[in-house]
Amino acid sequence: MKAVVQRVSKASVTVARNNVSSIEMGLLILLGIEDADSDEDLEWLVRKIVNLRIFNDDDGVMNKSLLEVGGDAIVVSQFTLHASTKKGNRPSYIKAAKPGVAVPIYENFVKNLEVKLGKKVGTGIFGADMKVGLVNDGPVTIIIDTKNRE
Repeated sequence: MKAVVQRVSKASVTVARNNVSSIEMGLLILLGIEDADSDEDLEWLVRKIVNLRIFNDDDGVMNKSLLEVGGDAIVVSQFTLHASTKKGNRPSYIKAAKPGVAVPIYENFVKNLEVKLGKKVGTGIFGADMKVGLVNDGPVTIIIDTKNRE
């Protein structure tokens, strides 16, 4: 799995001019899923995201997690995170999981995140043409790859 985690002061997802999710302070998580992803990857990534110390403490130092600040989250499926641009100019998405594999993993990721946060997590609509709006706070953007746990 690959995730782009963005600290936001607000974010929203719109589909066909309908707002399907919106949050104030929290994280917008773009999630890319591949066939090789396991439950272990999912659980590791959820733990990593909720405990990332990327929110400011009283001294303005990034020292608090999403859990500690009580922030919200939106998760948007993003198969293009697995784009390969090695050959030519047209990205290949061969590593991205097909919907039959990706949807259950995506839904399980959201459920696990809700359990860890103790609250509802916003989502996009899998496979839909979405418009994602955000105000990146900082800006703070972290890229996490479960296959390269650095």
